[in-house]
Amino acid sequence: MKPSTNSGFMGLLKSFVYAFRGLALMRHSQRNFKIHLLAMLISISAAFYWPLSGTERAIIIIMVALVLSAEIFNTAIEKLCDLIDTEYNPAIGQIKDIAAAAVLILALASLVVAFVIFWPYLSVYV
Repeated sequence: MKPSTNSGFMGLLKSFVYAFRGLALMRHSQRNFKIHLLAMLISISAAFYWPLSGTERAIIIIMVALVLSAEIFNTAIEKLCDLIDTEYNPAIGQIKDIAAAAVLILALASLVVAFVIFWPYLSVYV
């Protein structure tokens, strides 16, 4: 991809097109991203179903955005590593594992946050 010489509105518009193309690539090619999108749908639906405060809803939305972003960064790192070395390389394997660990930590943290926020509403069913 050559450097963009477009500035102004057309350059801005192109940057959004590229970003949405990246989202489409993630949605079509990455199983874990699809799982995170399903979790997003459930979480945000629940956030607006139950009478949460604006702050609680904002926290849910922020956590969802962080997890999705971490998954995107992880995929970008994995693809970059695959470009650097197509053969098995233990160092690249470690890099990929570390990036995946970052996603795992955020996903687990988001589950804890969801549990804390939704527990008063879910405890009625338990």
